[in-house]
Amino acid sequence: MPAKFVMVQGTGSSVGKSVFVTALCRIFAQDGYRTAPFKSQNISLNAGVTPDGREMGRTQIVQAEAAGVASIVEMNPILLKPEADHRSQLVVMGRPAGNLASKAYASRRTRLWGTSTSALDTLSSQYDVVVEEGAGSPAEINLRKGAIVFMRSPST
Repeated sequence: MPAKFVMVQGTGSSVGKSVFVTALCRIFAQDGYRTAPFKSQNISLNAGVTPDGREMGRTQIVQAEAAGVASIVEMNPILLKPEADHRSQLVVMGRPAGNLASKAYASRRTRLWGTSTSALDTLSSQYDVVVEEGAGSPAEINLRKGAIVFMRSPST
């Protein structure tokens, strides 16, 4: 049976989504549900290493700890580590996938959407509950076209 999903969104960045997701992971785990956090794309220099030696956002590692499960890269399949203005290192499924300018990132969106949905399918098959964290705000309509962290279909 596939997992149940809860998505946490907010009105912007730094409004408490990560803390709320962490709390929900702990609550669901304490209630006996095998729980996983999920953030399809994270932009952060705060990265950590999973038990199998791959890299993902530190926040999702903490959320996994709150849920009482080992962190796996499917919980944060896409990590952008800023290097300079409009340039980031791209980490996909825990492994470096190059350095690119923000405009070049747009050309990889379709492939990365597939990576994200595949990771979510994996979590859905292994956990009872997946707590998804959006990024920024879904109200930022200027970002909606290129975002892969909100509710959308792959064609938008």
